[in-house]
Amino acid sequence: MTGTGPGRQRPLLFLDVDGPLIPFGATPRQYPDGYPTYHSGSGPQAAAANPLLARIDPAHGPRLGALSCELVWATTWMDDANECVAPWLGLPDLPVVLWPEESDDEEERRGLHWKTRPLVDWAAGRSFLWVDDEVTDADRAWVATHHRGRALLHRVDPCHGLTGADFAALAEWLREG
Repeated sequence: MTGTGPGRQRPLLFLDVDGPLIPFGATPRQYPDGYPTYHSGSGPQAAAANPLLARIDPAHGPRLGALSCELVWATTWMDDANECVAPWLGLPDLPVVLWPEESDDEEERRGLHWKTRPLVDWAAGRSFLWVDDEVTDADRAWVATHHRGRALLHRVDPCHGLTGADFAALAEWLREG
């Protein structure tokens, strides 16, 4: 059991950017006026150089920060997530998962996401949540077999990004821990 008492580590929350924070792929029927855009008082000037950042709801920052877990960037944005996204959300610099070189792994060819193994390795048995728009049942099955701690692999609909229902599911899983 993982909690926040003495000697216990909080669960990790591996967070992707594209899809969960920056929604994409919706049809004009879903968003006839285009995606909502936001302004952030804490975003750096460099954020203006990437128009997709305006799709990130800055209210997600306090909601993520309020979760009883340790946030970790699990995104191809790598360190750019700390330079652009974290300030936009009002978050401090977060640890960043460094991805291995491409592999020719048989399990990945059968549907295992390329992030799955590195995230399980990073967690090293610690409880974790993985928030991504590409999580599949193959990833869930692999983690259930290869990870000794609790894990929630939570798929976010990339057309809408994180929603209140997603935050509720994450908070519920953390409460159950």
